[in-house]
Amino acid sequence: MEAVVLLAILIFVLLMAASTGIRVVQQFEQGVVFRFGRVHIDRVRTAGLRVIIPIVDRMQKVNMQVVAMGVPGQDGITQDNVSVRVDAVVYFRVIDPVKAIVNVQNYGHAVSQVAQTSLRSVIGKADMQQLLGERDTINKALREIIDEMTEGPWGVRIERVEIKDVSLPEGMKRSMARQAEAERERRARIIHADGEYQASKRLAAAAHELSKDPASLQLRLLQTVTDVAAEKNSTLIMPLPVEMLRFFDKMAGEAAPAPAAAEPEPVEEPPAIESVEDVPPVGEVEPSPIEATTKPGV
Repeated sequence: MEAVVLLAILIFVLLMAASTGIRVVQQFEQGVVFRFGRVHIDRVRTAGLRVIIPIVDRMQKVNMQVVAMGVPGQDGITQDNVSVRVDAVVYFRVIDPVKAIVNVQNYGHAVSQVAQTSLRSVIGKADMQQLLGERDTINKALREIIDEMTEGPWGVRIERVEIKDVSLPEGMKRSMARQAEAERERRARIIHADGEYQASKRLAAAAHELSKDPASLQLRLLQTVTDVAAEKNSTLIMPLPVEMLRFFDKMAGEAAPAPAAAEPEPVEEPPAIESVEDVPPVGEVEPSPIEATTKPGV
């Protein structure tokens, strides 16, 4: 009876050891084996059914898939002193599971912190125009900065970095909208002026061709009258040749000659005075009635 109990206990222990010593590694995972706390010489176990020594070995699995991690929005000031808020997304994967487990405690959190600090650094080095129009260059520079700090020491490769959104202040948005509107208006005026210039050249060429034959001018006048008469209106057009108006103007100028200008009357000049004796004497001044009445009483 005791032998049966001992056999049952032995079988139970073997089953427990087998259950703790057998590990299943998924296709997208790799296992790192620690023996007595140190990385085993056969340190990486690939996908499949793997056996380890119970109590002695410990296996830690590492996900080898690409991880998409969002970077929280970071406030910063660009090189041209514009306040912006930028958020991004980082795609990374583990290429060396031993470094990812041994050299860093939590590689996901570490990559997130490096991405945030690198994003703020890139914002400070770029201007607003680059953030809005040259995102490929910004993404490439940001990827190189993050990958340099993570791939070598931690065994984490940055596959791609993308800037998701760039938030601008409302005042800056209104200024950019006014600038874009002014630019569109400038282009519209240039196009309109160019059209007027081309039309004037065409009209000048047409006038030159019409001036070669007087009958063509008359036909053009009749065509204009036909276009006006096609509409339902009460407009009455009396075509009158311009040459007739010029003829009447010329005849009126010949019929009414301009009056001759009146000759100014000659002004008699006073005789020249050669000495003081030639000055004529001044006549005596008759006293006024007031002086004649007041003088005897004095």
